[in-house]
Amino acid sequence: MTHSGFGFSLAGFLGSISDTVRPSPARPVVVHAAELETLPADQVHNPTKLSIAGKLPTVSFEIFRQTIPAGLSSDMQRHHHETVHYVISGRGHSEIEDETADWAAGDFVYTPPWTWHRHYNDSADEPVEFLTIENSRLLNLLCVGRRQSAGLATVAEARARFPEATE
Repeated sequence: MTHSGFGFSLAGFLGSISDTVRPSPARPVVVHAAELETLPADQVHNPTKLSIAGKLPTVSFEIFRQTIPAGLSSDMQRHHHETVHYVISGRGHSEIEDETADWAAGDFVYTPPWTWHRHYNDSADEPVEFLTIENSRLLNLLCVGRRQSAGLATVAEARARFPEATE
């Protein structure tokens, strides 16, 4: 089969891919809750607890459990990767650029790339639990991953601290 130039057929090329893609031997296929790797607090830079399923052999995405203690929030941050949070338990709201959105258990929260955002636990008594999936591994593999934190700042304060965000 021709892979480029005269005689190249996209349909033929795509058809040939099914003949070359094989099931991955990568293991483990299950990481148990006790095997999650909790990031040290000095790496998280906010009051949340991040427990990564780092032993999963994923190449393009990272998956972890995030806990926000009662009444607290994540830091104001932005990053090149997309993120989806599934709310396992609790309720709160997120600031994503100039929007504020409420969420509760069973909801999905999407954070687009390179947007200032912060997630808040609105309960004074119960923690929030997220299942978080982000395509950071793919971007880091391509050497284009980037992350900035403005600490416990507002969106306006983050924009002022990192002025390239408003250009």
